[in-house]
Amino acid sequence: MRTRNFDKPKNFKKSFADLFRYIKKYMTVIIIALILAIAGTVLSLIGPNKVGDLSNLIAEGMFLPTGIDFSAVNQIAYTLIVIYLLSVIFTYVQAFIMTTVTQRVSKKLRGDICSKINRLPLRYLDSHSHGDILSRVTNDVDTIGQSLNNSVTSLVTSLSMLIGCIIMMVITNWIMALSAIGATIIGFVLMGVIMSKSQKYFKAQQETLGELNGKIEESYTGHAIVKAFNGKNDEKESFEKTNSALYTNAWKSQFFSGIMQPLMAFVGNFSFVVVCVVGAVLCSKGMIDFGVIVSFMIYIRLFTSPLGQLAQVATTLQSTSAASERVFEFLGENELEDESDKQTVLTDVKGKVEFKNVTFGYDKGKTIIHDFSVKIKPGDKIAIVGPTGAGKTTLVNLLMRFYEVDSGEILIDDVPISKLKRENIHKLFGMVLQDTWLFEGTIRENLKYGKPDADDREIEHACEIAGVDHFIRTLPEGYETVIMDSTSISVGQKQLLTIARAMVENAPMLILDEATSSVDTRTEKLIQKAMDNLTKGRTTFVIAHRLSTIKNANLILVMKDGNIIEKGNHKSLMKQGGFYKELYESQFSSKYSEIVED
Repeated sequence: MRTRNFDKPKNFKKSFADLFRYIKKYMTVIIIALILAIAGTVLSLIGPNKVGDLSNLIAEGMFLPTGIDFSAVNQIAYTLIVIYLLSVIFTYVQAFIMTTVTQRVSKKLRGDICSKINRLPLRYLDSHSHGDILSRVTNDVDTIGQSLNNSVTSLVTSLSMLIGCIIMMVITNWIMALSAIGATIIGFVLMGVIMSKSQKYFKAQQETLGELNGKIEESYTGHAIVKAFNGKNDEKESFEKTNSALYTNAWKSQFFSGIMQPLMAFVGNFSFVVVCVVGAVLCSKGMIDFGVIVSFMIYIRLFTSPLGQLAQVATTLQSTSAASERVFEFLGENELEDESDKQTVLTDVKGKVEFKNVTFGYDKGKTIIHDFSVKIKPGDKIAIVGPTGAGKTTLVNLLMRFYEVDSGEILIDDVPISKLKRENIHKLFGMVLQDTWLFEGTIRENLKYGKPDADDREIEHACEIAGVDHFIRTLPEGYETVIMDSTSISVGQKQLLTIARAMVENAPMLILDEATSSVDTRTEKLIQKAMDNLTKGRTTFVIAHRLSTIKNANLILVMKDGNIIEKGNHKSLMKQGGFYKELYESQFSSKYSEIVED
């Protein structure tokens, strides 16, 4: 398992600067929502002062011969009703605005991440866990959305309430105000210390959550292999290691988060006691009346309540900071180069391909393809064979421009592919890979993936050639059968569908990377016959380990350690008696031995 440096200090400013730049277009409505929140808070702050007036009015009336002035009491009561009603309306409207904005931001973030994936080079996706990328789309984006919805409003209302309470308390009685403020300073100091110590654990929590998602995705995808090789214990141990790391980081982050609330509650209660004691002393000396104490008792509760909210917001913002860093780190990854200036377009392709002194390595200093050169005539069937790691699939990656060559050039119809847009190159090739890939959708939708405008006749004809039409028609819904995890389709049948998909696309050139590796011998012969019809007049690149499938190739390139060590057709290579003959005979001698033993 890859280890991470969780002690690396976090840059709060950069994370939130990236987030604020992203939501800049929504700032107008966010500001309106915040103004409404502040207005609602201010109205709430006016209430206690009116309650104090009401208390004084009632207290004075109790000792007057005329009794309590109920008209004045009613006037204050109606004013309080209007004040609190407006406060509720303002709070509701700002909550509606913030919920709408945050959901739109979350939706846009997910959309931008999805678009970003399509603009990233294959090198990035090959070097990062799929589960970690998925975690950024789901967990991290949800964390940001929830934080914007709750924390921003809570932060503003809490600060407004805090500042408003201070102002109102100072106006009401500055001595009692200073007593309350002095008691809470301790809480702010402690909160700052805790935040500085806990941030690294929130960062680590998000990172290990991504790792855990990657581990789960990996184990689930390869569940059959894990079972077959009795790897349950190893997988469980690896999972427990990552899960324990997540537990440790989550526990520590939540522990520090949990300290905030009781700490602020203690500070609030301590402030309440201080205000009561100071108020009693001042009242006994005749410096304040009873209404001031009543007002302050309400104010101190309003004053300490935002302290707890600020503590919670501080915790949430730390998670938001960590999530923002991961999301915008992904969105900031280097993309494929801009090709808008490339005007060359290949349409009527003959299929001439040339590799000219191509050198390439996935990592700097580790060259896989060494000064590779070969000329391929239009319509030729080119087979690429060799041991594992020889560079066969790498050649296809370079031909499709999934990776860029380090030096040299690849030409199609004498045009360097570096002058063509990737979309143009990809339209020139139909591909059938060793790993079958079908998305959740109908069989017809899967077959039309490379050619959305294909009609039913084209699709069915391609399936007949691929030998999969009969199988499709035996399914309950035929071509409208939805493919999903629960659908009973074998690996070989999925491979046949991918072959039919390539036939539907009808591209001028083909790439077959171990296209028949997942089917039985009889099906392989049927596919081979279909492929012979499909490849007529098309330049075809075939990567194969089963050498019996490429005996009719026009040119066989034998690769070893990134170099072409032999080339020719099957007969000429067998006559040479070199590495190809050794590979060919080793396959058939092993099959013969198995038959004899049986």
